[in-house]
Amino acid sequence: MSQTMTEQAMSSSVATAFASAVPALEVRGVNKSFGALQVARDVNLTLERGARRALIGPNGAGKTSLVNLITGVLKPSSGQVLLGGEDITSWSSAKRARRGLARTFQINQLFRGLSVLENVCLAIGERRGESYNLWRPAGSKAAVIDEALDHLNSLRLVDDALRLVRELPYGRQRLVEIAIALAQRPKVLLLDEPAAGVPSSESHLILDVVASLDPDIAILIIEHDMDVVFRFAQSITVLVAGAVLTEGSPQEILADERVRAVYLGQEADRSHG
Repeated sequence: MSQTMTEQAMSSSVATAFASAVPALEVRGVNKSFGALQVARDVNLTLERGARRALIGPNGAGKTSLVNLITGVLKPSSGQVLLGGEDITSWSSAKRARRGLARTFQINQLFRGLSVLENVCLAIGERRGESYNLWRPAGSKAAVIDEALDHLNSLRLVDDALRLVRELPYGRQRLVEIAIALAQRPKVLLLDEPAAGVPSSESHLILDVVASLDPDIAILIIEHDMDVVFRFAQSITVLVAGAVLTEGSPQEILADERVRAVYLGQEADRSHG
């Protein structure tokens, strides 16, 4: 009996180690064209569990197109997208979200006429399969409200729970969008320019919140603000004309002459010199 229990424990340990070794997200040789326009060129990208990676590049580099390919909004011409080692290339966006792939958008997708709490309850209801009656059934259930309040508390939004979204400063609206993404209980979170349109005096709030998220969640932030990138990222991927130019630590990217030439330039010198 003890030998069997030992074997089971060893098997469980091996399985756990294997699961932790599998990347949270992989993009393998992804290509995408619209006629003669190629927006993704043999892109390879790996997010390990708990990664904090930034995706940067000049305007038109294909950053949002790549996020759309990862999330299923676009289908690749070739290549694969894997979530936790499982091929999700043919999956719908909704199925990917249910399996732990969440995103935010450059322009927030909130219901501005509903309260902050109602917005988050809607997201929880969608995850629980209760969205067919919109927000009323979700909002009427204590468990849903409690979970929504937990998310809002973690993002320092609980005092705004009953306010209409349109009444909030834009920076706090972006935090509500992150709360909605977290309500999906993601394993991978894609943040598409979370500081876009946010006054610099408020962008630190978003960074502080993102920094305090569950360390097991793999996060890819798509951002053009280099101060945000260098404060957040442990690793950076540089995309140019739909292809990966290079990747590395913030220090390696800052020192790379090719990156400086195509993107950072003198702004990097002024910000980090």
